[in-house]
Amino acid sequence: MGTKRQAGMCVAAILLGLLFTMDMALAAGSANVLTGVTMGRQKISELNIPYAKQKAVGGALEVAVQNAFASMVSRQVFGANLEFLYGRLLPHASDYVINYRVMGGGQYKGYYLVGVESKINLDLLEKHLTDAKILNVSGDKPVILFMIAEQTPGELLPRYWWGDNPAPYNCLSETIILKQMTQHRFKIAGTGSDRPVPSSYNIHFTSIYDAAAAMELGRVLKADMVVIGKAGASKSINRMGDENVFDGEIELKVYDVESGKEVISSINRAAVKSTMGQEGAIDAISAVSGLAARDLDKKIDTFWTQRMRREKSFDVTIAGGKFLSRFIALKNRFKEIQDIENIQPKEIDTDKAVMEIVFKGSPKQFADAVMLKTFDGFGIEVDQVTDNGVFICFIEKQDGSSRKDAPNLEEKIGKKY
Repeated sequence: MGTKRQAGMCVAAILLGLLFTMDMALAAGSANVLTGVTMGRQKISELNIPYAKQKAVGGALEVAVQNAFASMVSRQVFGANLEFLYGRLLPHASDYVINYRVMGGGQYKGYYLVGVESKINLDLLEKHLTDAKILNVSGDKPVILFMIAEQTPGELLPRYWWGDNPAPYNCLSETIILKQMTQHRFKIAGTGSDRPVPSSYNIHFTSIYDAAAAMELGRVLKADMVVIGKAGASKSINRMGDENVFDGEIELKVYDVESGKEVISSINRAAVKSTMGQEGAIDAISAVSGLAARDLDKKIDTFWTQRMRREKSFDVTIAGGKFLSRFIALKNRFKEIQDIENIQPKEIDTDKAVMEIVFKGSPKQFADAVMLKTFDGFGIEVDQVTDNGVFICFIEKQDGSSRKDAPNLEEKIGKKY
């Protein structure tokens, strides 16, 4: 009995570890699939273990879809759309699962625990989030221009594609970094067949690390950020037995195109052992590129989230029937949105008002927050969102379609779990 209990506890420990091991890696051959490992659990009722296992697998797949959703939007957007997650996505989690594999399972304290590896269709999820106006593909992640010069042992000069005398460019570090950044939905400018020729825009580099020229090119390509730096590998003086050690290093600087300032620096190093010279250098660059990708992903995402939440001033135009009473109700709801710093009326008429809003975030984020509010007897429609304003119209309440008539989040969670 004790042995079984210990075995069950070991299974639980392993599976609990898997819960926190979301391997955000691309499936082979596809940049739009998220592969990860998640855990599910289900209470065993009436000794029906097959049923409990089935429900636990379903729970694990729901967690995978939830993780995919969280990876595609900012923390603020995720928190503002929990009702959509529980009411629209999770009941249809299987729609987004391309395939899955049960890695292991077992009983623990009356529950069945299971670890599942799954592949989630990011294209389909992105489409549904965009259709629901939750995801703004062009705005919630920055567009980035990468300019990484690379040099391996035996090369006199680094290889690069920009500047006045570019060399043939086949950059392993860029390929690895861009693969991970693309997986996490960062948009990349100026790659592949779209590689720009700076001189055609009358842009000339004084050196391959000319940040001013790089940002000028970034503006032409409508990039939000520019990453410029160098990657390389060299043979170390150290050895491991009969094997040589190769040191890989990537040093990158990230610039915000809007402000023209350096906002992030990233230096990563890795060492690998190899009996082969050139292969050892390539392995070192591959290893350090993975580290650099994770470092950039985290730092850029943090910066961009904070940048999107900077205070912005924009106009909110409100119009519609039965205007005055509904306008007062809406304005009272504005007071519940904690990220609104200030509201000033610019124009108020019998059927229309224009308010200047100071908000910690973008107009899109403000519109998302407003859409979570409900009203007695009427609804609202965000008719248009631009960089400078939001247009809101009052609409008549329709039986069965009002958010007020829908079960609240707590009811949905209760019914599902």
